[in-house]
Amino acid sequence: MWRYQLGKASVSRVGEMLTPGFEPEFLYPEFDPAVFDEDPQLRGPNFWDAATGRLMSSMQSWLVRIGHETVLIDTGCGNDKIRNEPAFKRFHQLSLPYLATLEEAGCKPEDVTLVVNTHLHVDHVGWNTRLSEGRWVPTFPRARYLIGRREWAHWQDPRGGPALQPEGVPAIEDSVQPVWDAGLVELIDDGDEIVPGLIARAAPGHTAGQLAIELNSEDQAGMFTADVFHQPMQIVRPEWNSRYCEVPEAAIATRRRILAEAASTESVLFPSHPGAPHAGRVKHTDAGLRFAPLTAAEIAA
Repeated sequence: MWRYQLGKASVSRVGEMLTPGFEPEFLYPEFDPAVFDEDPQLRGPNFWDAATGRLMSSMQSWLVRIGHETVLIDTGCGNDKIRNEPAFKRFHQLSLPYLATLEEAGCKPEDVTLVVNTHLHVDHVGWNTRLSEGRWVPTFPRARYLIGRREWAHWQDPRGGPALQPEGVPAIEDSVQPVWDAGLVELIDDGDEIVPGLIARAAPGHTAGQLAIELNSEDQAGMFTADVFHQPMQIVRPEWNSRYCEVPEAAIATRRRILAEAASTESVLFPSHPGAPHAGRVKHTDAGLRFAPLTAAEIAA
């Protein structure tokens, strides 16, 4: 089981799926294949599937145990969800052993005390709910679900998320609204301390209200970066936005800021989608910033 110890906090990866995802020229409108020569690790099998010409893409949650809290950061795609849009066909009517994987990490759904949705895209909220007797019910019945106040407002405004990504509306309906209706949602803001050592940080651009989550324990630092970057090639080319970034200039500014901070503090970054080993640090090199994946020894169970 994937596990990293950061001070007194432990971080486990709860994998949902790891498959070839988008073609880079689709995901990044400004894609230039020269990036593979600038950073050869990017064409390795962890990040690139040569057979399909697609980027390796992980769907996952990060399980954080800190103090007396068990925190799940983002909840993947979910089972049984109808996702008919062509770009989302990988997520349609899934039947995956996500909850069994969670239990392998030593956590049952009722053990989760907090769920944090960094933003409300389809691949970050799916396991908020599960299908029971024809209804979508909260998967984590004892948890509080934390959502950024600005992100919630963004998706409640017909001119916001629903207009910018109409194909994402079904995820709001089946994976977000039910936990709101159940009275489990709490709205949070930039700078809020979720629990001691875990702080919400504004990371706008991919969505207007996206949050990153900062983790500090015993002078060690980490950051759950949501979709600030989808793939390590955006560390080499931080000016590249994905086609799903809603506020392009803000997305670039956020990415540059967080990568620079991570490089200067040697923080461990826990992003949402890169292939194995899924997390790492940002290093200054003569050629610029580069991704330094965690080693096998660092993530041993």
